[in-house]
Amino acid sequence: MRANRLIIHMLVTALALLVLAPFLWLLRMSFETNAQIFAFPPRLWFSPTLENYVALWQTEFRHSFLNSTIVSLASTAASMLVGVPAAYALSRMNSRSEALSLWIIASRLAPPTAFAIPYFLVYRELDLIDTRLGLVIIYLTFNISLVIWLMRSFFENTPRALEEAAWIDGAGFWQGLVRIVLPTAAPGLTATAILCFVFSWNDFFFALILTRSDAMTAPVAVVNFMNYEGWEWGRIAAGGTMVMLPVLVFSLIVRRFLISGLTAGAVKG
Repeated sequence: MRANRLIIHMLVTALALLVLAPFLWLLRMSFETNAQIFAFPPRLWFSPTLENYVALWQTEFRHSFLNSTIVSLASTAASMLVGVPAAYALSRMNSRSEALSLWIIASRLAPPTAFAIPYFLVYRELDLIDTRLGLVIIYLTFNISLVIWLMRSFFENTPRALEEAAWIDGAGFWQGLVRIVLPTAAPGLTATAILCFVFSWNDFFFALILTRSDAMTAPVAVVNFMNYEGWEWGRIAAGGTMVMLPVLVFSLIVRRFLISGLTAGAVKG
């Protein structure tokens, strides 16, 4: 029995190292000079430097990082404000809720390239190209369906007797929703908000097409270090680490809510 457990632990450790190897390599490169990066054979021990991060933060990447933060937080907040009441309404419908939910989630099934040209043409007419508002709107349209689809299952698992008891005690409809239903579905709210933030933060396709300079996000800014004069691998690695770090740290902090939120709505009854 102990031997089987040891084998399982070894396999899990090997798999974790295999998955983390690219990220650890990227992190290592961000602390190396170009000479150290291209050294052959590669050296296991080296003198780390913060030169890449200092040079990175002195470029337009700082502004792009701020854009990513503002756009991701704004789109997540807007998606939750609109999607959570819609999910609650669907969970309390007596008929056709399954069909409506299927049509709502269908917007996530189409590839992003199918919406690129229509969005670009509409945004050009509305003067939303290269604006933060334009990115917030487009992320909102895709995240709302995710919020509705995920939160609907959480609200369906919330006993209606709790709401009815609150109504009997004199609470109004919105009081019952805010004080009874939402606290009960807190793990689901946290998990859904995290996923919306991650999807908005990691987007590259729409940010590349719909921004130029003022609203450029961090993932797109990293690509600017690949130019005709050569690829600045140290800055690319530092930029990739900066893009990855906030999501990683935030996910580790709220991992308990994320795990419980993703599993709580999986079983009905």
